[in-house]
Amino acid sequence: MKIIKMFLLILALLLQIFAAQPAIYGENGVVVAHDLEACEAGIQILKAGGNAVDAAVAVSYALAVTHPQAGNLGGGGFMIIQMADGRKAAVDYREMAPGGAHRNMFLDDSGRVVPGKSTRGGLAIGVPGTVAGLQLALDEYGSLTRSKVMKPAIRLAKKGFKIPYHLAYSLGWLNQAAKAFDETRRIFCRDGDLYQPGDLFKQPELAKTLKLIQRKGNSGFYEGVVAQALVKSSSEYGGTFTPDDLINYTPKIREPAAGNYRGYDILSMPPPSSGGIALISMLNMLEFMSFDSVGWHSAKHIHMLAEVEKRAYADRSVWLGDPDFFQVPQEKLLSRAYASLRIADFDSSSATPSDSIYPLNDKDLADIDPVGHESEETTHFSVVDQWGNAVSVTTTLNWSFGSYVTVEGFGFLLNNEMDDFSSKPGTPNSFGLIGNEANAIQPGKRMLSSMTPTILSKDGQVVLVLGAPGGATIITTVLQVINNMVDYGMPLPDAVTAARFHHQWRPDVIQYAPRAISDDTAALLKEMGYELSKRNSYGEVNAISRDRVFGGWVGAADYRIASHGAAY
Repeated sequence: MKIIKMFLLILALLLQIFAAQPAIYGENGVVVAHDLEACEAGIQILKAGGNAVDAAVAVSYALAVTHPQAGNLGGGGFMIIQMADGRKAAVDYREMAPGGAHRNMFLDDSGRVVPGKSTRGGLAIGVPGTVAGLQLALDEYGSLTRSKVMKPAIRLAKKGFKIPYHLAYSLGWLNQAAKAFDETRRIFCRDGDLYQPGDLFKQPELAKTLKLIQRKGNSGFYEGVVAQALVKSSSEYGGTFTPDDLINYTPKIREPAAGNYRGYDILSMPPPSSGGIALISMLNMLEFMSFDSVGWHSAKHIHMLAEVEKRAYADRSVWLGDPDFFQVPQEKLLSRAYASLRIADFDSSSATPSDSIYPLNDKDLADIDPVGHESEETTHFSVVDQWGNAVSVTTTLNWSFGSYVTVEGFGFLLNNEMDDFSSKPGTPNSFGLIGNEANAIQPGKRMLSSMTPTILSKDGQVVLVLGAPGGATIITTVLQVINNMVDYGMPLPDAVTAARFHHQWRPDVIQYAPRAISDDTAALLKEMGYELSKRNSYGEVNAISRDRVFGGWVGAADYRIASHGAAY
């Protein structure tokens, strides 16, 4: 038996010679995130005996310090948890519309959407959920105290960190874009004396806020001096926040959207995210297809994925919203029977025009109109620990630096998530995706999202943890990484770094990254009826998989952007 095991190990090692070697490997735990400091904060907690949830909370707070474009105290997010003991959860700490919100708040007297009203300033801000959501996850699934898991973030805010190039660049354009927001320019742009790469960035006001949360928990943020300053800063820029809006915020633990793809169990985010249902719907449709004789990124391969993407995004336009306000037919939409019906008109030799793909297969919904451009400034991180617990987290302020409103005296930015609602059902907002009555603005309602934190397991053991930022492209990005690994056998680093493409039903065009589609393949796709358009940005996948050789964990950071990983 020992000889057989040794032979199998040697064979696996030989096979790995010809595959991408993992840059990040850990026997006990791995964290992959946008910033190295955040990764190290998570590893510090894992080494101290914390589990993946403890580490995820530490990483999230650290990103609020080091990645102000998307990491946050003033925003929200989604967390998928799979514990080694079998417990599974989707923690929803998406922002909520304040009590003074109403469906026409971004329209003028003629009923037209006012450009910019939902994206900058006080009215753009949803009630933040991050602090309450992280506390809920820690209470239910963590093992360490809040005081301990917040220490790395407080240290980063107090002592500072060296500004990387990409952050210095972002702060430079923020200085121009946020000219009307004095507190934001004071803290993040030194009133025009711009930070340079390598400068030490200390944030004493943010450290003060973090210490209040560390000591008092939710009441340190949603009540008292921080809450008062938040309401005041929002109102100075036209917001309608009240103290009750903050006190009444409640995160929720929901049942994850669940499916199975070629023997792999899938957990992803349910509504108010569209990500999990759309992802599993696409995978269900792909289950009826075979990739055995289909070349990777051949015209046939791209055609197969584009067709399922169209259908899932068409459905997304109608049936997804906050389930506390809208009855989402989740069971039906996750069923294989519906997938079979949805893909029944697939033609293997030609593109199906988007105009003949109807939401829910209903011709009466043919006139639903698409909306504009969805912000890509979100951030995702993945964590696993020595016991096999796994956490997948996507968090955001929506646009880069959110609403540009910084809470005076407390050093954190507020989101502009109100733009994720349909400002006027059927009318373009800033998101590139379609929205309808399910996502209309209502007080206390959570806005729709594309965020898709996801975990795959087999035989009860986690094998893949992933997610991405990227706005409208998040769902198709996660789909393609799974397709690369499951159907094409790619090692995780290859699956993550492979060039990607995207179709979202309307506009009826395949958008593709450089080197994703060869000229010959593009010509074949055009013959099939596709329109193609080049696109540079496709999010930042941060993923972890179980190593097939040594049994530990492999991390894959999307180095095309600025990701990092740490392990032990």
